Amino acid sequence: MWKLKIAEGGPWLTSGNNHVGRETWDFDQNDAGSSEERDALDAARAEFQKNRFRTRHSSDVLARMQLAKKNNFSLDQQKPNDEATVDINVATVSEALRRALGYFSAIQAHDGHWPGDFPGPLFTTATMIIVLYVTESLGTTLSSEHRKEICRYLYNRQNIDGGWGLHAEGESSMLSSALNYTALRLLGEGADDGPDMSMPKAWKWIHDHGGATMIPILGKLWLYLGFLTGQV
Repeated sequence: MWKLKIAEGGPWLTSGNNHVGRETWDFDQNDAGSSEERDALDAARAEFQKNRFRTRHSSDVLARMQLAKKNNFSLDQQKPNDEATVDINVATVSEALRRALGYFSAIQAHDGHWPGDFPGPLFTTATMIIVLYVTESLGTTLSSEHRKEICRYLYNRQNIDGGWGLHAEGESSMLSSALNYTALRLLGEGADDGPDMSMPKAWKWIHDHGGATMIPILGKLWLYLGFLTGQV
């Protein structure tokens, strides 16, 4: 089960504030979580994947689930009752404020900050993958679970036209599309893999927008990577 780790350091990490605000995810092979937690995680993943073109951000669902559990708070209490008719008065407004304060207190980390995902630029992860591959440290640095989640992340960030933008809400660009396609191939994805024919769509976007110029560049990149790693 993936666990959010807050304000923890590491063997090569230093901090001037005891790592306050630092967030990392760690996969615990010895704790698969309860069946309810696994079902909730699968449901959250499916919901995000289904709506990824309309709602581009994850809303930190998994992090908030774990924080709420640690703070003994049930997120089910926050689900609205659409059929209920509410009179707007002092009592109902006070109750709404009380529930809001309870919710935000429940998703606050123990060091005082509120954790949140930062999708950021969509070309940095791919660059990291290529560097790890060239240095022959991809398999030792990233576990199979990390590689699987990186693939899931990149597929979910792919635009409907098959390319990738420079950031989560950006229009497809050649730089980001070529890098992310290459990264997915280095992670073991085949030319026909991915949900909804993601890889063929990506290659088609690259072909249609780069034409005879971009395809040789990608080919040279593969050749260069193979040369550096002694595979060609």
